[in-house]
Amino acid sequence: MINPNYYPWGYDSDNGPDQWHKNYPIAKGRHQSPIEINNKEVHYDRSLLPWFASYDPGAAKTILNNGKTCRVVFDDSFDRSVLRGGPLQGVYRLRQLHFHWGSSDDHGSEHVVNGVRYAGELHLLHWNPKYSNYLDAVRRTDGIAVLAIFLQVGKTPKPEMKRILEEINAIKTKGKEAPFPNFDPSILFPKSHDYWTYHGSFTTPPCEECITWIVLREPIIVSSDQMAKLRSLSKNAENEPELPLVDNWRPTQPRYFRMVSASFL
Repeated sequence: MINPNYYPWGYDSDNGPDQWHKNYPIAKGRHQSPIEINNKEVHYDRSLLPWFASYDPGAAKTILNNGKTCRVVFDDSFDRSVLRGGPLQGVYRLRQLHFHWGSSDDHGSEHVVNGVRYAGELHLLHWNPKYSNYLDAVRRTDGIAVLAIFLQVGKTPKPEMKRILEEINAIKTKGKEAPFPNFDPSILFPKSHDYWTYHGSFTTPPCEECITWIVLREPIIVSSDQMAKLRSLSKNAENEPELPLVDNWRPTQPRYFRMVSASFL
């Protein structure tokens, strides 16, 4: 596997998504993410089950700014926080969550639904413990499951986002990490569990094609101030000039022959 730290990548014109394939050839593969989800091309699959998450708040460890996103890391040494059901076989362990956002409220999500791009997108990343470890799982087509939740700017923001955003000041610059104990990310879920699902890839290099995507239909509401808080992060380290961390999203990729299924009519 190519080490993504070996070939630097980012979201600027010189190292951004259009350039990734030069060092990470799978980025031009036929199962890449994100994609546009279009109602006209989606197939309702009545056999799709509801999904369930049972997360242990004690598994939350740290929150960090890695210069690409804001990430919360969880203990995944045993099945303490898991996702099951939906299109998945068996349980998948929660490893981390992170966000993608834009430079303004009218864009920032990675997946697009019927032409609509949301202000942001939250990804909860899980791996399949039938494989010996996370790095092994990333090499398998059924290795990873990502639950994706859209962030929509509105008048009644979700108070639960506050816990994450309160820590932003502690991780202002690239490389900063802060303790983040006792957090259950299921408080961020929308009311509806309706979802689309398809087989795709990581949206960051190396862009491995190992992900079962579960994209929730209902967005969660955030305020414009909350989005501005994410944009106040810097993609540079403390001793470097401040550079706002914005537009950390990959454009949509061709769907090719892939089926996108919906759990709802």
